[in-house]
Amino acid sequence: MSLATTSDPVTEVPKKLFISGHWTSAGDGAEMAVDNPATGEKLCSVADAGPEDGQRAVDAAVAAQPGWGATAPRERSDILRRAYELILSRVDELAMLMTLEMGKPLDAARGEVSYAAEFFRWFSEEAVRIGGDYALLPSGRSRQLILRQPVGPCLLITPWNFPLAMGTRKIGPAVAAGCTMVLKPAPQTPLCSLALAAVLAEAGLPDGVLNVITTSRAGGVVEPLLRGGHIRKLSFTGSTAVGRILLAQSADAVLRTSLELGGNAPLLVFPDADLDVAVEGAFAAKMRNMGEACTAANRLFVHDDIYDEFAGRLSDRLAALTVGPGTEPGTEVGPLIDDVGRRKVRDLVQDAVDQGADVLTGGTLPDGPGFFYPPTVLSGVTPGSKILHTEVFGPVAPLIRFHDEQAVLRAANSTEFGLVGYVFTQDLRRALRVSEALEVGMVGLNTGVVSDPAAPFGGVKQSGLGREGGRVGIDEFLETKYIATPA
Repeated sequence: MSLATTSDPVTEVPKKLFISGHWTSAGDGAEMAVDNPATGEKLCSVADAGPEDGQRAVDAAVAAQPGWGATAPRERSDILRRAYELILSRVDELAMLMTLEMGKPLDAARGEVSYAAEFFRWFSEEAVRIGGDYALLPSGRSRQLILRQPVGPCLLITPWNFPLAMGTRKIGPAVAAGCTMVLKPAPQTPLCSLALAAVLAEAGLPDGVLNVITTSRAGGVVEPLLRGGHIRKLSFTGSTAVGRILLAQSADAVLRTSLELGGNAPLLVFPDADLDVAVEGAFAAKMRNMGEACTAANRLFVHDDIYDEFAGRLSDRLAALTVGPGTEPGTEVGPLIDDVGRRKVRDLVQDAVDQGADVLTGGTLPDGPGFFYPPTVLSGVTPGSKILHTEVFGPVAPLIRFHDEQAVLRAANSTEFGLVGYVFTQDLRRALRVSEALEVGMVGLNTGVVSDPAAPFGGVKQSGLGREGGRVGIDEFLETKYIATPA
């Protein structure tokens, strides 16, 4: 497959399962539809894997593990570097593919393609820096040799909201560490993952190292793989509800797990904040990917002294955005992923209004096809509103007034989630004090963007286990072995 010259990338992407280096149909011949959320119409069909196909993919990964685990780190690094360069040579084609299957405007999709490629560049550099240790033990009677070895075959499960970047964020460290993989992408957005498999094959990744199974039958496919004893690591990005199920299923075989789960991010704007910075930061934290991001600001706490001005500025900023199909020039807000997602957002807004919130902008479903929802700002959201306790996954900013620092910290932390928080203040002591007090794994301090391949991404509480990216990202795919030798 080559996306480099085609004007219709959907036609060029293989629509089959990728197992042991071969494109193959589902064993029972099943297929599933892939829809365009901007129109609600079918784009194409892809293979719909069943449990037997999942087992074939695991068998391929298990068979490839000994040879791949023994591959020289420089060879693994070079493959990732070639894949990085191939992705960058096809930014426009991959961006169009992404926009068609999940709705993201083309400019944002191009940004994701570049972001996704960076994980391969970062981990190509980490592949040759896997360390160990050799030392005389304190007793003087023996020495220790510490090795870092690949954990073994991994099951990688990715979501639909960042269909290319979530794949590279998991595949990159697994390849660098010497692990083989089975990748199961979200059924809404399989095309980017299939295109990524083709890129890695072109970059020279050996057969069986990466296997991709697209399926609408996730429960029946995934559970036997987790309980079967051959997979040694699960890396999952998705909802907390599904993460709990997968964690329980992983317990039987005592799998290593990395879970990047839901969020309910608080954003705190203090009275001394630079309002220009705060409004733009809130805009970035709320509107990335139409709000369909686990890092999205879900609860915007604004101090009384600046509340009205902040609310007016943010409302004007969101009201000026152009909503439409992501393929159209000038579009800034595309559709939500499907009708289920749009109904959820609509119902949360209606509940907040029923409980006393005011709609400053948006809040009304547009006419026409597709799953669009307008950028919306809600003022005066009351504590009992469902929107404050639910991951919105849509372009809705609920505003809440606050007076006292300690009270707003209690409110910000009163959630089962702990992925990310945002703080806007020009007071250095307050910035550090509040950042330390927030029960989250990441803090955006005077910025609405925290994600970077070189930084450790992850949360606390029920937002997940482990970290992805940064220097620690590869550790999730390595085991530590200690060898004792006589002195």
